[in-house]
Parts: sequence; structure tokens; C-alpha cells
Amino acid sequence: MYESFYGFKSKPFQLNPDPSFYYGSRGHRRAMAYLDYGLHQSEGFIVITGDVGAGKTTLVRSLLQRLDPNKVVAAHLVSTQIDADDILRLVAAAFGLPAKNIEKADLLLQLEAFLVRLTAGGKRALLVVDEAQNLTQRAVEELRMLSNFQLEDHALLQSFLIGQPEFRKTMQSEYMQQLRQRVIATYHLGPLDLAETRAYVEHRLGCVGWKGDPRIEASAFDVIHNASGGIPRRINTLCDRALLAGFLSEKHGLSAADVDEVVREMRDESGPEIAGLSAGSAATSLAGSAFAELLADPAAAARLAEIGAGFQSAKLEARIEQVEKVLAAVLGLAQERQSISAAETKGSQNGR
Repeated sequence: MYESFYGFKSKPFQLNPDPSFYYGSRGHRRAMAYLDYGLHQSEGFIVITGDVGAGKTTLVRSLLQRLDPNKVVAAHLVSTQIDADDILRLVAAAFGLPAKNIEKADLLLQLEAFLVRLTAGGKRALLVVDEAQNLTQRAVEELRMLSNFQLEDHALLQSFLIGQPEFRKTMQSEYMQQLRQRVIATYHLGPLDLAETRAYVEHRLGCVGWKGDPRIEASAFDVIHNASGGIPRRINTLCDRALLAGFLSEKHGLSAADVDEVVREMRDESGPEIAGLSAGSAATSLAGSAFAELLADPAAAARLAEIGAGFQSAKLEARIEQVEKVLAAVLGLAQERQSISAAETKGSQNGR
């Protein structure tokens, strides 16, 4: 709807991962460097984790798009809510091999023969498993067993495991020791900082022919970053709605107030999660009435603002760490306030 109004060639903030919109933030460049390193090593596992909407799938599709098919044959698994009995069939099917009604032993022989033919032909096989957090331990073990396939001293299969942070817990299991020994690099893809959030928005707008219409005030990017937590998918959702609101109001400029109004509307419609505010809401719930009292005190509120700004500038890789520290600071201030209050009460009683 708003595309023609603003002169865009297409929709800039679609939710479906599209490698043509890939933005190389500091974290995304580093994650891509690990994947390139894995390709160079031609063996073992590379593990990339990140929160929902952090851009993992876009990263993977960008990598796959630039692979030379004459050198690398890649298989990309996305639906991984399966157990060990079916993971091998899914892998075989992803490489274009028949997998129905075949016994496990025959399936393994078929996969090994296929990988040997690729290697003999001067090609390499790459298996990318997306949503790896959904795999059972038995399924992960089956994937590890595939890494045992070798031709002389050359590994026949390179594997990338991409998943949400909880996949790290799976890897830390006592049953995953052999897998951990095969992992040559891991990286956690964190959120964008404020500067990257602005660059990301402008990058996506530039991909569709944005020439400054609508004009976006600098303060609007602060609201976008704070509301989204720097998570690309949340940024997309918020910016899409902000552009739609601008179109409906026939505005050619977006201010902080305009974006903030969209955030409130989205929160009213679907709750805080849609606007990336769930972590802040959780912190408020845990702090309880003490947090409310702190906000009512101007000095304490100013101190909290300083704490929040400090955490933002630190560019923490994992947003949950930021929330935990903010919460700890909130509770610490609450306890300090209670101690002062208790001391004042005691002093008053002694004065009597």
C-alpha cells in the first residue's frame, strides 16, 4: 500500500528472510566469517546461535546464495522437529537421494556412496541445519555420526548447526561430549546496537529505492531501537507499521512521536512481545512495587536512566544479560532505598 506513496520499488520490511536485503552488521559479519572459516576447514561443525528474529536464516541464505555450485553441493534443512529415526531420511532427501522405505543401514550406505562420488568429482558436501534447537539429542547424535564419513584423510561432510540460544544447553549435555569435540567454532549472534539499527533501517530502505521520502528524524531511530531491542525481525515489524501509519496519515516525515504511537498501538493489539518490550515487562514484574517507587523518585529515576544508557553503550551480545543487569541494579536501588527508609524510621524513633 505505502510502496507507491513513497516511491519504493518493493516492500522494504517484509518478514520473510531475503538474502537480497542482507545487512552486514558487526555481529553478522563475524558470524559469516565463522561460516567461511568452516567452509575453508572442510570438516567438523560450526554452531551459530541467536535469538528469534536475529537474522540467522537470512545469514544462511546469503551464504548459500554465493556458494559456487560447481564446488559445493549444499543441503538446507529447516523443519527439524523430528527424532533420530527420520533425520537421516531428511538429510538424504535434502541431497536429492531417495529415502522412502529404505532401511537405516542401506540409507547410510547410500549417503556414504553419494558423498564419496562428490569428493571424487572435486566437489564438497555442506549440510546446513536450521532451527537446530528443535532436534532431539538422538537426532543430533545421528548428525554427528555422519561426520565420521571419510575418504582417506578427507572428511566427506561439513555441517553447520543454526539455532536459538537453547541449543547451547543441548550441546552442554553430558551426552554431547563427542559432538563438542567435533565443533571447530561457535558464535552467538546478538542484537544490533543503536547505530547499527539506524544503518539497518536505512540499508533496507535503500534496497527499494528510498530517496529520503519519508524523512526519518534521528530521534525516531532511538524509539525504533529501544522498542525492538535491536532484533531485526522486530525492527521490520515496527518499521512496516510505521510506514503504513505514515501513508494513512499522508505524512512524508516520521518523528519519534509517530513511531512511539505505533509502538503503543502494537502493544495494545498484541501485548508487549510484538514490540520487543517483553524483557522490560518481565523486569518490572520481578521488581514489583519497589520498582514503581523508584520511578516515582526523580533522583532514583535519573540513576536508572544512567544505568540503562551505560548498558546500551556497552553493546552486549546477549540482550538477556542486559536485562539481568538492569534488574539487578533495580533491585539494588530498591534495597538501598529500603535501608535508607529503615534508618530514617529508626532515627525518628530514637529521637522520640
